[in-house]
Amino acid sequence: MNIYFAFFRGINVGGNNPLPMKTLVAALDSIGARKVRTYIQSGNAVFESAEMNLAHLSRQLSAEINKRCSFEPHVHILTLEALSKAIVENPFPDAVTDPSSLHLGFLSSSPKSPNLEKLATLKKVSERFLLVEGVFYLHAPEGVGRSKLAANAERLLGVPMTDRNWKTVCKVMEMAGS
Repeated sequence: MNIYFAFFRGINVGGNNPLPMKTLVAALDSIGARKVRTYIQSGNAVFESAEMNLAHLSRQLSAEINKRCSFEPHVHILTLEALSKAIVENPFPDAVTDPSSLHLGFLSSSPKSPNLEKLATLKKVSERFLLVEGVFYLHAPEGVGRSKLAANAERLLGVPMTDRNWKTVCKVMEMAGS
């Protein structure tokens, strides 16, 4: 069995796309996932599966949620190795002391022509970012809610992205070991 992480985008935000964690667990169970664990209500799951095709697994899970909840969320699935690599390759190790200021944006595919120059013009003096192999690292010490860089990153990268703060990334990795 392989250990995977499912990061959902746009669920349980402002009353939109409600997905109770019990329903999420049931949906994962129905597609053959085992040892399912969830973390907070924003759509983070750790599970085991024999399936090797991540795109197929993502489509299956999204379709199963659509059957149960009448909406089809974007689901980004990562392997244990991919998440571990993203943690190890964090280019801003000094930022981990304030885990809510450090974000990892997991891209659904490699951007063909990311507009990094435009992103650089949007960043505040205190902000830093780096795109590394499918992960958009963002350190926003003043908060991502007030960051023009954060607000425009997905559009300027040109591919769908789902974002998690450092605390969440570390917590789900910890859960994978339990």
